[in-house]
Amino acid sequence: MKKTEKNIILGVTASIAIYKSCDLIRRFRECGWKVHVIETKEAQELIKPIVFQSLSGNRVYSGGMFEAPDNWGIEHVALAAKADLIVIAPATANIIAKLASGICDDLLSCTVCASKAKVLIAPAMNENMYQNRITQSNIVKLKSCGYKFIAPVKGLLACGVVGVGCLAETEEIVKEVKKLL
Repeated sequence: MKKTEKNIILGVTASIAIYKSCDLIRRFRECGWKVHVIETKEAQELIKPIVFQSLSGNRVYSGGMFEAPDNWGIEHVALAAKADLIVIAPATANIIAKLASGICDDLLSCTVCASKAKVLIAPAMNENMYQNRITQSNIVKLKSCGYKFIAPVKGLLACGVVGVGCLAETEEIVKEVKKLL
């Protein structure tokens, strides 16, 4: 039996561009897709999980790796199996480095590692961080493993300078998701 409803896992990391994740959830739901948010601990300092829960209509996965689950199951494996696509937006240099190095120390990185779904990463960070040779090397490595990227755009960054590092426009991310699904 073929699935008609698509499940998107939206990984949200601690970037000032996190506010755009709210619009992404809304746009994904308008397309008829179910959205399950995994919010990193650091991202919770910027937006509380209840906001994403209200927008997605689903529980937000934001706890630690070893919190008691709502029902028995290995959370990152269950989420990984559910995913038709994993989108990480905004993606910090930290999550990109973790994924490129195979580090699985939080729910998001473990879910990505355990999943066979396609992964779309939308970086958002300071221009110097984005252009850093290590970050660029990590992006090249992930691309060689089949991960897809939607590049950041030039704009006013949180640090007050204009540069490349702003999260791609919501419409562009949605367009790329449609291609991947």
